[in-house]
Amino acid sequence: MQTDEVLTLLQEVADAVIEPRFRALTEGEVMEKNPGDLVTVADREAEVEITKRLVAAYPDALMVGEEAVSADSSALHAAAGADHWFTIDPVDGTRNFVHGSQDYAVMVAEMRHREVVRSWIWQPEHKLAYVAERGAGAWCGERRLDIPERDEQDPRGRTSRRALIGTSVGELSPLELTWVSCGIDYPKLAENACDYLLYGGAMPWDHAPGSLLVAEAGGITTYDDGTAYDPTTTRSPLVAAGSAAISKTVLKALDGTQV
Repeated sequence: MQTDEVLTLLQEVADAVIEPRFRALTEGEVMEKNPGDLVTVADREAEVEITKRLVAAYPDALMVGEEAVSADSSALHAAAGADHWFTIDPVDGTRNFVHGSQDYAVMVAEMRHREVVRSWIWQPEHKLAYVAERGAGAWCGERRLDIPERDEQDPRGRTSRRALIGTSVGELSPLELTWVSCGIDYPKLAENACDYLLYGGAMPWDHAPGSLLVAEAGGITTYDDGTAYDPTTTRSPLVAAGSAAISKTVLKALDGTQV
């Protein structure tokens, strides 16, 4: 499928399955996978439809969907040896979606071995589409994203770890809360709304799409030891930064910090 065709797929599924349920979910349409970990009928139905259409286009590719892995983790484990695979996050920011916040997204990433080669982030309520192709740039609609130079000495950081809100990494300014959806967070980083993101978890459907978007816009995503992000592992913590210089500053400050 051409890159714009995959984006259209996500938009069509969101229009048919997800958006009609926004702020209209009934009690029986919201469940818990684990305590505090919500899932809705929109998540499940959207993932089934996206997966079906990607499989039709790429019958030999491995599909790693968040909800499918919740039921059977074998696909996640198989990703490390896969030649060609996709991640699918049907509603990234499910808690936001359930509580009526517009900050949720539909995301897909395409991998060749351990390298993210294309990614798509569709924000249905904001009507914003973020698309990246390795070597071809990061885009919001027709606008190419290019992260501007930033203050590398005291960068503005955000984290999804609520226990860290208001605390500082080393001598850096106190951390603020992210938008609690990677499909919002990474585009915000690429759009200069913050300088770095600090995560305590690293599931590939959450981070593969945004990591490529940020990389193609001029940023970098690494682990706390500076090694590059690898979608086949869930190791953490993970730091996405607007530049290599900011990443270096944050990693130096992070040394020894428990995340």
